[in-house]
Amino acid sequence: MKILRYDAGGGADYGVLDGRAVHELLGSPFGNFEIGSLIGDLSSVRLLAPVVPDKIICVGLNYVSHIEEMGFPKPERPMLFMKPRTTLTNPGDPVVYPRQGTHVEYEGELVPVIGKPARRVAEEDALDYVLGYTCGNDMTERQLQHAELVNRSMLISKGFDTFCPLGPVIETDIDPTNVDLTTRLNGEVKQQSNTSDLLFSVAQLVSYISQAVTLEPGDVIMTGTPSGVAPVSPGDVVEVEMSGIGVLRTPIVAED
Repeated sequence: MKILRYDAGGGADYGVLDGRAVHELLGSPFGNFEIGSLIGDLSSVRLLAPVVPDKIICVGLNYVSHIEEMGFPKPERPMLFMKPRTTLTNPGDPVVYPRQGTHVEYEGELVPVIGKPARRVAEEDALDYVLGYTCGNDMTERQLQHAELVNRSMLISKGFDTFCPLGPVIETDIDPTNVDLTTRLNGEVKQQSNTSDLLFSVAQLVSYISQAVTLEPGDVIMTGTPSGVAPVSPGDVVEVEMSGIGVLRTPIVAED
């Protein structure tokens, strides 16, 4: 099932996507719900980020081939950081290239969406707490990131407004250990990998994080990016595609 958030002129609502037909979702995707009447074709609504998370938890250095490519040792535990909620961006809406930016890069990622409160869950039970999966783009100002890492911090480089596009939908029925990931820059393939290359799986991440932090419905985990990141410029378009989920398209614009 593909769950989406949309605006058909009356504010944000949840719906279910069947082909290109949008049906209303009666109830909550995080509880009991039914599929209601037809709203219209996908082109007749404005797609919104599929959730508005309280917590956007991100993972660095989590694709084995990318770690090896960079010559880093494999982390013994997940390398975690967070993005502010103000980084959230709807599918198709632009990422703003900040005026102090000099080297901004995309990072295509699989993003699990938490479906129910998760606290100290076991790894073997962890996927029961996931509603589904969407596409994410962990935009990063790389020069600022290098400067921040000197102080063992990572906030501003990852935290500019609009630096977390999510969408287009939440797919509830895929295997997170076998999802193809492709990122294109202006139509050219730059990243191509599969989540089988993740060092820490979705189940491991949900379990590990929940030992300390209660994960709540709508929270998301950005699971890391494979090799192939590259800089963008205003006027570029980034597309992150996940098999079974869809394509997250993001234009880049200069800050006014």
